[in-house]
Amino acid sequence: MPTVHLLGTGAAVSDPYRTTTMLAVTDDGSDQRSTLLVDCGADVLQRLRECSVSVQSVAGLVVTHAHPDHCSGFPLFMERLWLHGHHEAIPVLGISAAIDQVRRTWDAFASITEEWDTPEIDFRVTDLTPDATMWHDPVWRVASWPVEHGIDNVGLRFEHVPTGRVIAYSCDTEPCPAVVALARDADLLVHEATGETEGHSSAVQAAETAREAEAERLVLVHVPDGDKSDDLKAAQEVFPNTELGSELGRYDV
Repeated sequence: MPTVHLLGTGAAVSDPYRTTTMLAVTDDGSDQRSTLLVDCGADVLQRLRECSVSVQSVAGLVVTHAHPDHCSGFPLFMERLWLHGHHEAIPVLGISAAIDQVRRTWDAFASITEEWDTPEIDFRVTDLTPDATMWHDPVWRVASWPVEHGIDNVGLRFEHVPTGRVIAYSCDTEPCPAVVALARDADLLVHEATGETEGHSSAVQAAETAREAEAERLVLVHVPDGDKSDDLKAAQEVFPNTELGSELGRYDV
């Protein structure tokens, strides 16, 4: 069954119990490595373990863009892979700006890590174009679309190959046609709801996108600090099947 685990649901500044937004998309019924991680602005593998998902199931990491709350935990990700005995090469996927940033974070520790038996990093650069294929195996086909965030950034569409079920993720973005396209007829749309500011979207704007895309279900992430009940209610008036993402929440699709 295709499943999303919300490893973090917070914006760069959020509630004390929320860490930065990170996702794990997995298929618990698969007999091969099927977990794809999205972003690593915090301790992504520790959060994965808190969701009772094995580190050994990790097939790859997607880095959406170069902001610190989405990629600054990359060296810790690599260290933890090694310490958990994940010795096979690890694919790291992203557009060139994101890949360049995680390379720099890893290179900063080179004098220490050169003696460690960390996995080989298989950097794979994806074109910054609509519907660019980022990953394709017997479990997932992942495509990316450029979105509007002030720097190069992408939203993602995960298609579960065995069932055809679709999980879409807006990443950080203003409302734009690209998110409607990547979320078209999605079974689950995970959409940021930082607020109506430059490079971001409000909960109501996320709901408008879900409605236009004719998605089945909307979960709000990348949420700011404070009470969100009024924002959630307003979003539900636009798109009734809207909910606030739960920290470490599991969403079967």
